[in-house]
Amino acid sequence: MSVETTDAIEWRREERQVPYRDALAEMERRNAAIFAGDARELVWLLEHPPVYTAGTSAAASELLDPRFEVVEAGRGGRYTYHGPGQRVGYVLLDLTERGKDVRCFVHGIEQWVINTLKTFGVESWAVDGRVGIWTKDIDGREAKIGAIGVRVRRWVTMHGFSVNIDPDLSHFTGIVPCGIDEFGVTSLKRLGLDISPQQWDEALIAEAPGFLDHLAEVAGRRSCDV
Repeated sequence: MSVETTDAIEWRREERQVPYRDALAEMERRNAAIFAGDARELVWLLEHPPVYTAGTSAAASELLDPRFEVVEAGRGGRYTYHGPGQRVGYVLLDLTERGKDVRCFVHGIEQWVINTLKTFGVESWAVDGRVGIWTKDIDGREAKIGAIGVRVRRWVTMHGFSVNIDPDLSHFTGIVPCGIDEFGVTSLKRLGLDISPQQWDEALIAEAPGFLDHLAEVAGRRSCDV
């Protein structure tokens, strides 16, 4: 694990896989500590062993084959798969200092991921009414390359996003990812890109100032233009 700090944020990068329940417990602890003023804000980059996580809107019919552990995540959204080869970013920020606007926070994360993918030559986008980050797959069809899911407690954020670098895409067939069954799932590897988790993390951190500037603008005017 490597840890970097700025004036406000701790950037933690894990090389080992972190069990999902352990990460969930750590987020709960950190959320409370940030709210109490006892800890810095945190961006935590990691991977999990294979797991299906259920958001607050998950429908039982969308769990098609529970071949892996299923965990109630407490975040918004539906079913999501996490596993090796997928980089997860947990974003724990105090929105009392960064604008109390959850919608703008989510849009900011989306654009942060989109900008990072662009540094690798991958054009991607968000779609109103369809959760996630989308791109054109090798067959020319639209496919999901990243997922978004957040929770806010006491105005401190939890959970965040995931991006498919090189996961086993067959593992997604055990669920209807995010409740959307008419589109496929893709990865950077499937698109022909060999990118390490370290390269992804470095690119993501390099694009972070734009994300944080977006939140600063939201805090300044208490609204956002999207």
